[in-house]
Amino acid sequence: MLEDTIAAISTPIGEGGLGIVRISGPRAFSIANKIFSKKVSRLSSHTVHHGHIIDPKSKDKIDEVMLSIFRKPRSFTAEDMIEITGHGGIVPLRRILGVCLANGARLAEPGEFTKRAFLNERIDLAQAEAVVDIIRAKTEMGLKVALHQLDGELSSKIEGLRQELINLSAHLEVAIDFPQEDIERLESNQMLLKAEKVLKEVKKLLRGAEGGKVLREGIKTVIIGRPNVGKSSLLNALLKEKRAIVTPIPGTTRDIIEEIINVKGIPLKIIDTAGLTTPGGVVEKESIERTRRSLEAADLVLLVMDAATYLSKEDYEIMEDVRDKKVIVVINKTDLPEVIELNEIRKILHDKRIIKVSATKKTGLGRLERMVIDLIFEGGVAPSDRTLVTNIRHKDALERTERSLENVMGSIRKNMSAEFISADLKAALDSLGEITGKTVTEDILDEIFSQFCIGK
Repeated sequence: MLEDTIAAISTPIGEGGLGIVRISGPRAFSIANKIFSKKVSRLSSHTVHHGHIIDPKSKDKIDEVMLSIFRKPRSFTAEDMIEITGHGGIVPLRRILGVCLANGARLAEPGEFTKRAFLNERIDLAQAEAVVDIIRAKTEMGLKVALHQLDGELSSKIEGLRQELINLSAHLEVAIDFPQEDIERLESNQMLLKAEKVLKEVKKLLRGAEGGKVLREGIKTVIIGRPNVGKSSLLNALLKEKRAIVTPIPGTTRDIIEEIINVKGIPLKIIDTAGLTTPGGVVEKESIERTRRSLEAADLVLLVMDAATYLSKEDYEIMEDVRDKKVIVVINKTDLPEVIELNEIRKILHDKRIIKVSATKKTGLGRLERMVIDLIFEGGVAPSDRTLVTNIRHKDALERTERSLENVMGSIRKNMSAEFISADLKAALDSLGEITGKTVTEDILDEIFSQFCIGK
């Protein structure tokens, strides 16, 4: 595969000021020589040159471009690389790509540029996956954590743990291979301390994984309540823009509205739903069914109630529906005279948090945002660590490492033979190695890089 030269458009298709076509591989410069108005082979690495892309067959000028040269190994892929920056329209970019393919390149597969960077050992697998996290980051905090991973901070942590286990494994192998030799060996309590040290760090990474998942995927948050309690007004207030239609007529919202809100660096995938009430027609019935499906899948529920009205039958029914979810009760319209029975709410939702806001007057929203963060990370780790685990694959590997290390410690305490301990140590090493790509199968690589866009 690495013998091929690949090419792809690396910017989104559509109209734009600029667009980029990438070429990488052993024939990158010879292809550029054929299609660029200057001889690339004579130009220095890490330089940018103005010229034209020309179709070698028709001699037609395709586009006026800037061509960047990266000689191996000092490129993203660690191969000879060319980046052609032309005008951002779909026609010129496709024509540039077309002449690249016609003159010796093949179309890159999804993520193949980054995969080559991994295979050529310029980056490890955790760093490669961080590229996707950077592209998909929904908040500045998510971007910051992804950049730390691209810089190799998680990889460095994992490699440090692997070295600890490799040293421990080496002592065990000596005991297995040379049982009669007078060689200094680790005592059981020393082995136990070394394994425990690594296990402690693995558990620390796992504690932060929930926060990492939140940063990567966001918190699926549903705004729910009976009609006309101000659900859409609350959404607009949190978004700081008018996204949902707000009228005094109950039932205005008939469809699901989804938005992403940045709450102190955490992405809230927030859903404004139709009011839960007795369905009055086919459309309303379908809207309520969608609301219930959204409620079932929610990580967090914002139950909105009207401070200026008494609790209704629908309020009581909704409270019963959400008792087993993570819920914040939002008492809205507190700018009006308050008559709602808070004690009744506490009887049913006794352990749920209650906050008073006025969506129209923009009061209480800051406290609501802080309450959301507190509730999500209650008993867990907030996402501030530079080596935060954000990837479900990494979390799974760490969980298997944790189990293997617990087996190691159990075997040491029972004075079992070195062979048993060594087998579990190898399993722990293999699991950690999956994170950085030291021990990974081709199938896993294909699955990881298939998630990338073609030009990355």
